[in-house]
Amino acid sequence: MQNDWVSIIPFLVVIPIAMKTKQVLPGLFAGLLAGSYLLQPTLVGGMEKMVQFLIKGLIDPNNIKILLFLYAFSGLIGMIKAAGGIRGFVEEASARIKTRREALILTYLSTIGTFAAPSFRFVTIAPIMRALLKKVKMSTQELGFVIETTAAPLIVLIPIATAFVGYMTSIVDIAITNEQIAADPYKLFLKSIPYNFFSFVMILLGIYLSFFHHSKTTQDSDPGKVGEQAANQEDDWHNCDPAVATELPSKPWNLLIPLILVVSLTLLLTWWDGYKKEKGMFAAFIKADVMDAMLFALVFTLLFTFIFLRLQKMKTADLLNSFISGGNELMSVIVLLAAVWGLSSVTEQLGFSSFITDHSGWIPSSIVVPLLFLFGAAVSYFIGSAWGTWGILMPLGISMSQAAGVSLPLVIGAVFASGTFGAFASPLSDDTNTIARILNLSVIEYARFKLKPALIAAAITAVLYGATVFFF
Repeated sequence: MQNDWVSIIPFLVVIPIAMKTKQVLPGLFAGLLAGSYLLQPTLVGGMEKMVQFLIKGLIDPNNIKILLFLYAFSGLIGMIKAAGGIRGFVEEASARIKTRREALILTYLSTIGTFAAPSFRFVTIAPIMRALLKKVKMSTQELGFVIETTAAPLIVLIPIATAFVGYMTSIVDIAITNEQIAADPYKLFLKSIPYNFFSFVMILLGIYLSFFHHSKTTQDSDPGKVGEQAANQEDDWHNCDPAVATELPSKPWNLLIPLILVVSLTLLLTWWDGYKKEKGMFAAFIKADVMDAMLFALVFTLLFTFIFLRLQKMKTADLLNSFISGGNELMSVIVLLAAVWGLSSVTEQLGFSSFITDHSGWIPSSIVVPLLFLFGAAVSYFIGSAWGTWGILMPLGISMSQAAGVSLPLVIGAVFASGTFGAFASPLSDDTNTIARILNLSVIEYARFKLKPALIAAAITAVLYGATVFFF
């Protein structure tokens, strides 16, 4: 069935269903099922084929490492929450911060220790800002905007020790394998980072809004009402998230020590793995197996944290329950990954890559990248999932890059940028809903507030892609 037009049917099923249901999983499974029945058009055969594809993705050794890392990482965060690490950090920080400038500087500097995942950033930083709302002197919507610009847009640019790295590398690996491209997926991911223009533009907008823009929103509204709202939020900020609840202990070192350890060990083990292959600091990091280093560092940190918390008289049952509860929060992501891997196998057998390569030559190479970004941004906005968008579009993007002769890192960066747009701007994204809940905002009003700057950033990004493509 190579080069047949039916190879695009799974994607024609995935995208409309995902946008209609505003959930990426139904679309992915529908596309996977459609592709399976195209390959095995019998009542039972299609179902058997789908199960085979799902199992194939789940038993791949590299994929297993990614799943273990994601579950263990989320489990570690669950233990830190239960041990009062996040609550302790929030209380210590909010007690020491006295001015707006100090609060905003903390927001940016705290990225050093909380860059592992957007949700982790939100539960550590947003409660601090909510407690300091009167001192910060920004509208709550502006505050949420500033915090979010230091979450997904920044985290996707960090090439080590985040919940995103393994998945992003896996998506690149799937796509280049389908295209039979002999390249290291992690190196391609590294090279694509400078081309995630949307992230850079949003970070710059966040810095501008933080330090150089003074909104009149708060002053123009009823000062008494705003002051009363800020005071109420300052009083009840412990209720904004279970991670900072009053019934938890207040022990900031239960957050700081595990984070310092996992980041330090990841860097050390990455260097050591690469150093055994090639001498030199930079060369060692390039040659290293980063996924292995991150997983080993995480496992060691988990063991250390377990012992560290047991010495504080925490019960073994409570630690295990918090680990499992934390890990289970990423089960939806693990299911998403299984569906993405399965869909990739289906489209590979249907000849999707060859079909796109043979039939997209009529598209001018100068518009491939901006067009891909804008299309991906629209998809990510309507489904609210960066990871889902990356899984759907990366195979398409890399196939089109081969057909048009466009730089691979540039296309990969554009796909990652398109998903980042949805994670930031969509009212359906986890980021939008989490920050709105913590800051006690209306999700729709908050999403509407940040849509304009996000669209401006997207327009700038599209122009940059249109200009950059002429240099390759």
